[in-house]
Amino acid sequence: MLKTELLEIVVNGENSGIEFKRDDIRPEQLAKEIVAMANFQGGKVLLGIEDDGAISGIQRPNLEEWLMNVMQEKIHPLILPFYEEIKLDGGKTVAVISFPQGISKPYVLKDRGKEEIYIRVGSTSRLATREQQMRLFELGGMLHTELMPVPRTDMQCLDEARLNNYLKDIIRDPDMPHSESEWQQRLLGLGFLTDAGGVASCTIAGLVLFGKQPRRYFKQAGLRVFAFDNAEKEYQAQLDEILDGPMVGRWDVTPSGKHLIDGGIIERFMSAIQPFISEQSSTIDAGLRRETQWFYPLEAIREVLINALAHRDWTRFVEIEVGSYVDRFEVISPGSLPNSMTIEKMKAGQRSPRNILIMEVLRDYGYVDYRGMGVRTKIVPLTRALTGKEPEFVATADYLKTTLYR
Repeated sequence: MLKTELLEIVVNGENSGIEFKRDDIRPEQLAKEIVAMANFQGGKVLLGIEDDGAISGIQRPNLEEWLMNVMQEKIHPLILPFYEEIKLDGGKTVAVISFPQGISKPYVLKDRGKEEIYIRVGSTSRLATREQQMRLFELGGMLHTELMPVPRTDMQCLDEARLNNYLKDIIRDPDMPHSESEWQQRLLGLGFLTDAGGVASCTIAGLVLFGKQPRRYFKQAGLRVFAFDNAEKEYQAQLDEILDGPMVGRWDVTPSGKHLIDGGIIERFMSAIQPFISEQSSTIDAGLRRETQWFYPLEAIREVLINALAHRDWTRFVEIEVGSYVDRFEVISPGSLPNSMTIEKMKAGQRSPRNILIMEVLRDYGYVDYRGMGVRTKIVPLTRALTGKEPEFVATADYLKTTLYR
């Protein structure tokens, strides 16, 4: 880091990724700040800077060695920081400890026989709430929320016809269950049910994939779909509907191919949104039919929706929002990008599924391909080819928004 860069950071003050400390800080206090930032988006701790930005300089001998001992003894899993010392005019030196966002969340402070999880909120480090801890465990791949039990549910909440269709026709199970107890054991094994205190309850995955009315028990299931005839949300919407039901359709599988018998939420969505993303030609073709003209690639629309269903964060208590406007089509999927995924990695074709079971079942049906590269192979090139415009992806700590421009 250059001296001018350091001075600019000091002038701008502390924030969610910058912390000032004297170098006589207690080990557990330093570890707490690093843990909180690693659990958020990474950052820098500047030692030798007062809280008000005054530069006092470092005094502790062998500071780098002391720091590495703090990291090893007080933080788990281990974080390897980048350490540098910047000499300033007047003979004072500031130590800069830099570290990226952690990929093995949650990071914990180990002190006095306890392990505590901290997270950065503004320029302060606070104990993570229960909900924040759950998200950190999920981001670190240590918790799969799709396998959590949904209260007040049981096997009767699942659509028997769809389950039978899935086992018999989609994955061609050679040993179909017959009795209720056999079905329960099979569904427990597949992860669609879970044994919660001796009671077989639906998992989130089982309910949203095959549930008769998922929203009755799990309010964030389903889709909120709306359409407006201008560029902003208005009170009077052309369409404002919440779709409920199982994700997957029921299919008749024959040697000649698959034929839809009863659509799931994916098919219902495509039917509901079609009038707002297409129009019929004003002329009649040679077959006396009016050709449908699409504002966006239909396959890209479908891919964006399926990505939202497959990868959303089920700990967020809001529905997926799908909006059609006069100039664009938007899908907002709750939750930040999983693990260490970024928009750049996503566009490059890197894969990091949050809900592995849901993704695998959608793949069994053919809703997603086996490469799992829909952004790179469908959404981006198809949209660019039809509209001449690039799709836009915006990722925050709360949602991923995908926008296709008309």
